[in-house]
Amino acid sequence: MKKIITIIGARPQFIKASVLSRLILNDNQLQEILIHTGQHYDENMSNIFFHEMEIPKPRYNLKIQSKFHGEMTGLMMSEIEKIVLNESPDCILVYGDTNSTLAGALVASKLKIKLAHVEAGLRSFNNNMPEEINRIITDRVSDILFCPTENAIMNLKKEGFDNFHEKKIINTGDIMFDASIFYADRGVKKSKQLDGEFILCTFHRAENTDNDSNLLTILKAINEIGKKIKIIFPIHPRTKSKIEAINFNYKKKYLNIDFIDPLGYIDMLSHIKNSIYVITDSGGLQKEAFFMKKMCLTLRNQTEWVELVESGYNYLCKIDFNKILEANSKILTISKSFQENFYGDGNTGNKIINELKKILK
Repeated sequence: MKKIITIIGARPQFIKASVLSRLILNDNQLQEILIHTGQHYDENMSNIFFHEMEIPKPRYNLKIQSKFHGEMTGLMMSEIEKIVLNESPDCILVYGDTNSTLAGALVASKLKIKLAHVEAGLRSFNNNMPEEINRIITDRVSDILFCPTENAIMNLKKEGFDNFHEKKIINTGDIMFDASIFYADRGVKKSKQLDGEFILCTFHRAENTDNDSNLLTILKAINEIGKKIKIIFPIHPRTKSKIEAINFNYKKKYLNIDFIDPLGYIDMLSHIKNSIYVITDSGGLQKEAFFMKKMCLTLRNQTEWVELVESGYNYLCKIDFNKILEANSKILTISKSFQENFYGDGNTGNKIINELKKILK
């Protein structure tokens, strides 16, 4: 039996891991050991995800959080290395573009252990984003690159990955598409019932929350939109702390925004499905909106999911009060088919498992 160490540390990684973890549990050729770095740790959020998504409890929880990038990544590497040396895995599996991803990738590279990267090849072409640096380095040291789209494959080719003959590059489709199908089929009907029309809004990225001007501009804009259409805002703990630092009584100031606690994945899918459209800066939520056949206004200058922008399902918007209002007005007039198939056939998990078994023989 081949042993895989999987490293997760953030909400999107829990969702992606849930698909493969469930398949590995039922496979007699693979064994998985989960490491939760604690990067985006919140007691309530973590309990929700591990319980409702049927993810096995991680064997290791490093509880490394709320630190600067360098310190966080270094501490993760130190702890992951100890575990890897003790467990002697055949492969390390990482997802996406977080500091947890980078830490796991560097440990695998240093210890000469095969590294598989799920969601490889994505690029925003903005090196000011920490996530961009994380994904570029992770791809470069990975042995197996599981790409979600043809655009991701093309990005790797443009960077010369065709010359790295030892690497295996595979378009598997998007693991998040698998997750949305699985949980929509099983869970959306059981989640909270929602009444009335609303726009779903959530943002958490550092370029929006750590910049007071951007943060205030977004809040003022969505509060203005909320005068005509209800805004539901499941507020991420990090975003909440940043808003409170500016104005502790923000709920009284922004009366047209319905701030609610963070949602589990199933309830989030339900909110997306029942919304008019979605406002976000989250990469995952951009796709989840598309999966649920909803338009998306993205509060960023770039996105990794260029196919959604090029096809008119996703509107990128600079952080400017008037531009956000203009984008909102435009999106409310648009009707789209959502017939395009950008992200595979919903069988990404099985494709990844089958490739891992072949490679690890």
